[in-house]
Amino acid sequence: MTRATTVRAVLAAVVLLVSLFVTLTMSPRLGLDLQGGTRLVLQAKDSPTAKADRESTDRTVEVLRQRIDALGVAEPTVTRSGEDRVLIELPDVTDPREAAEVLGRTAQLTFHPVLGVPDDAAPDPKPKSEELVLPDESGGRLRLGALDLSGAGVKDARAEFDGQRGAGWSVSLDFRDDASRDWTRLTGEAACHPPQDERRRVAIVLDEKVISSPQVSPSVTCGAGLPSGTTQITGSFSADEAKNLALLIKGGALPVPVEVVEQRTVGPTLGAEAISASARAAVIGAGLTALFITFVYRLFGGLAALALAGYTLISYAALVALGVTLTLPGLAGFVLAIGMAVDANVLAFERAREEYASRSGRTSRPLRSALAAGFRNARTAVVDSNVTTLLAAGLLFGLGSGPVKGFGVTLAIGVLVSMFSALVIARALTEMAAGSRFVTDFPGVNGIGLRGRVRTYLTRRAPQLFRRSRRWLGVSTVVVALAVLGVALRGLNLGVEFTGGRLMEYTTSRPIGIDTARTALADAGFADAEVTTAGERELSVRTGDTGDRAEAAIRDALSAEGRATTKVRDDLIGPSLGDELRRHALIALGIAVGAQLLYLAVRFRWSFAVASVTAMVHDVVILVGVFAWLGRPIDGIFLAALLTVIGYSVNDSVVVFDRVRELWARRPGSPLLPAARAAVLQTVPRTVNTGMGALFILTALAVLGGDSLRDFALALLIGICVGTYSSVFTAVPVALEVESRRKDGAPTRQRQRTKPGRGRAADNGARV
Repeated sequence: MTRATTVRAVLAAVVLLVSLFVTLTMSPRLGLDLQGGTRLVLQAKDSPTAKADRESTDRTVEVLRQRIDALGVAEPTVTRSGEDRVLIELPDVTDPREAAEVLGRTAQLTFHPVLGVPDDAAPDPKPKSEELVLPDESGGRLRLGALDLSGAGVKDARAEFDGQRGAGWSVSLDFRDDASRDWTRLTGEAACHPPQDERRRVAIVLDEKVISSPQVSPSVTCGAGLPSGTTQITGSFSADEAKNLALLIKGGALPVPVEVVEQRTVGPTLGAEAISASARAAVIGAGLTALFITFVYRLFGGLAALALAGYTLISYAALVALGVTLTLPGLAGFVLAIGMAVDANVLAFERAREEYASRSGRTSRPLRSALAAGFRNARTAVVDSNVTTLLAAGLLFGLGSGPVKGFGVTLAIGVLVSMFSALVIARALTEMAAGSRFVTDFPGVNGIGLRGRVRTYLTRRAPQLFRRSRRWLGVSTVVVALAVLGVALRGLNLGVEFTGGRLMEYTTSRPIGIDTARTALADAGFADAEVTTAGERELSVRTGDTGDRAEAAIRDALSAEGRATTKVRDDLIGPSLGDELRRHALIALGIAVGAQLLYLAVRFRWSFAVASVTAMVHDVVILVGVFAWLGRPIDGIFLAALLTVIGYSVNDSVVVFDRVRELWARRPGSPLLPAARAAVLQTVPRTVNTGMGALFILTALAVLGGDSLRDFALALLIGICVGTYSSVFTAVPVALEVESRRKDGAPTRQRQRTKPGRGRAADNGARV
């Protein structure tokens, strides 16, 4: 065993042991869509006295954090998002109405003298400039004097229950020194009026509504007033009302008003089902993938499957150790990355097969040298293809929202760990196995000495590809036109994330037909609601930006005739946020195209970059068109799948053009067509085997992943199939057309000398 192999083996062992320790001692941090709970995004707004900027938003975060701590929510998250938004996550809170009401109120508490009841019959009922007319707690109105005391002077507020005197729940107030004197003066002036006179009352106003206007006790004499510490707000409060009022007053006023622009609620049952379904899909999909690569590459395939298990362990440990919140899309990304991790091993093994065929009989150790050359020659393709996927993951994290960010992080970790798994763990295992005489002497055992069925078929048939490349471009053009036609005729079923509105999902105790559900909602005043069913007892209701009372009315309508209705999901997106997310989605796609084009232009010829990006746009348009024809939703999960398809599409094209670059550089001055044809035929085995590995995982997700992951898996299945086709029959013909119009359409000898690492594979014995 060489020194390099020993270093790889030791490094792999250390990383695996550390990962095992982390896995056994730490627990993952689950997102709300997996453990259940509510996610709120509050938008700070300008007020007459304050501007919604970074400083005021930071103060708002602190006030909200105090309120949430008083609510007793376990492990809440309150952070500023951007300049003027606050992100709040409340685990296990599945009825956000009360929380949203408490958190969103500005709690502007003021105290006013009562001047009387406004006379609406008077010729000029308008109050003077220093007066206010506000609704009171009984539904009437009161005429109030100017502000006499601000709620900022309140030192403490607490809910108390007086059961002995039958007073029920009340809120006791303590004032600070200066405010205490103001309170004593205010109540002393009110006490100068006779009992039962409206002017003997003191109005306590919260957010421009009189929440209580108690009479000053007859025992208080004129001018004496009430001292601090003996004031109680009464008003027939329930226990919750008293506690919430005390919480608002004690927590302090928000510096600026806030508005709920996004609200997502997921029941714990839905999250548990998603975890269970994803786990089944991961086990079955990974098992089928491991069996497949073992069948194709025999012993070395089995060792790669073992490295794949190591990849799974390391990826999971990295997610846990870094504190990454595992969301539902992130869980799908974790499962998907298992299939994508096979790609690097397949690239190396296919290159090793080529090297073995050329070295057999010319060296005493063809297996070991072929294996080393295979990993070495595959390194550039592995790095380039994974960088393109990392670009897509970066866009998901930077421009995505909520759970989509988790998918971007999970995908990025998966890509990095997959390279470590293939280039360190799998290489160490296979190199140690290659040192065995038994493995070396029996090519049918090691798998590298076999040509492979796909390679044998292509060698025997030797198809003359791209003799009429424009025909392939014509086929691609027709398919793209059909996709565009689908968008034009059927339109895009944009989700509430992009349009704004509310999407609610329910389960019922007894089956309910879609017509019955629509009739019930129409009778309840929701004739415009869109109702769809996913099963006999599962249905989705999509409406405009309705309030929580409307949601309760919808649930009551569905619960008619003895059906128990349970809400399992509730997404509310404000129209301004929907516009922003739609804009971010377009920006993400634009940046994805530009970034991939720039990277490929630097790493390859610009003509190869144009061809790869053309194939990528081809895949995006077709995927969007298929979803338009099928009427499937275009939402944040679809955006995550779309950007993943972009990375996968460019990944495939990079592998092909990496081989084209290598073969073309061996024959300076020759046409591109022979090198392109040979490169495609040599990379087809890798494309087929890698695609099969991903298809096993995605098919398992589509079948077993449940409704939450079905559209995600469907989008990726379509994208992989279309991307596999376009990397050969769209990207290569485009490159041939572009190069045919260039005067310098072949690589020069100078270019070959300046890039020895990319064209020197010929020195290792590779042949066309």
